[in-house]
Amino acid sequence: MKRREAALSLLVGLVGCGGAGGSTGAPAPAPATPAPAATSPYPDYNTSPRAADATGMADTATQTAQKLRIGLNIGNTLEATGGKSETYWGNPRITRDFVQFAKASGFNAIRLPVSWNQYADAATAKIDSAWLARIQEVVQYCIDADLHVIVNIHWDGGWLEENVTVDKQVANNHKQKAFWQQIATQLRDFDSRLLFAGANEPNVKTAEQMAVLMSYHQTFIDAVRATGGRNAHRTLIVQGPSTDVELTSQLMTAWPTDTASGRLMAEIHYYTPWNFTGMTKDESWGNQFFYWGQGNHSTTDTAHNSTWGEESAVDQMFGLMKTRFIDKGIPVIVGEYGAQDRSKTLTGDALALHQKSRAAYCKAVTQRSRALGLVPFYWDVGGLLDRSSNRVLDAPILAALMDGAR
Repeated sequence: MKRREAALSLLVGLVGCGGAGGSTGAPAPAPATPAPAATSPYPDYNTSPRAADATGMADTATQTAQKLRIGLNIGNTLEATGGKSETYWGNPRITRDFVQFAKASGFNAIRLPVSWNQYADAATAKIDSAWLARIQEVVQYCIDADLHVIVNIHWDGGWLEENVTVDKQVANNHKQKAFWQQIATQLRDFDSRLLFAGANEPNVKTAEQMAVLMSYHQTFIDAVRATGGRNAHRTLIVQGPSTDVELTSQLMTAWPTDTASGRLMAEIHYYTPWNFTGMTKDESWGNQFFYWGQGNHSTTDTAHNSTWGEESAVDQMFGLMKTRFIDKGIPVIVGEYGAQDRSKTLTGDALALHQKSRAAYCKAVTQRSRALGLVPFYWDVGGLLDRSSNRVLDAPILAALMDGAR
């Protein structure tokens, strides 16, 4: 999720659901990104580059993906904007115990959405050292639990996400470079279980915007690699346009260049059909879907049955990603997916059928992504696992996720 209002609405609604660069036949490498035309207004933060270090970095992106069964997003926390606090959107601080509980619940990877811009000096792009240390601490919790962990730049106020445009390209590449020089240097010593993702849901709808996004991806990759050490071999994740499956299939026809071989992944998100997963009121162009999946349609509330986006659509959409990337040696993560809980608006048999539909959806997306080689990361903002008491809040959804991940 990328906007604060969307994330906060899902805090209520989603109470349980949230590369091998250079391989033969892969998307063609993009032309090398030229140096920005203007001098960067920020200092060079790659002040201590190291020689490449392959220790603990043997896994390629494909080998890493094969180890990832199902991941959990710790959403609405480290990416919370507006208050310079991971608790600003109502969730508690992430604890070592919670990370261990997430693993005990069946997840073997964590995605950490992170905000950086509000913690950085506007003039110099220098990120507050205490914030960098806090992210390092949480990553250490994950590594200590023997979990893989993804650190990204999330919506972050929209400076990159909402400005994938030619007029912002130079300025944003300067900031992208400055931020990733600092993030990568701070986290450089972690082994291959730590992955970096350069963005979250970059808002891209056209080929022109796609070219700009590719420059942001190239800047991210180049900045991380230049810090050296284990970062010379780390698996990095680049996002499709709007992390939308169809747009990614249509527009992401090129691929970044990389000094490391086989260490890139692609990322998409899956909230299809939105009428079921996130829509909160009926509209003139269509109704909400309360009921989803084979055998789960209502005979009394037919106006809110899913009319599209069911099981066959999951297979079709993920099949596009298999053909575009996985069959060419580039792993794909489903960085977010889930479906909102309508227990505050439905009752009785309607609610029971809706809950059955949610479980069916979560199982199907998990199962079908894994069957086609994609890696699922469930979006949770505190409704699936209680982060204060470390207990399961939505046992049916957890069971559906784990059943799908088998």
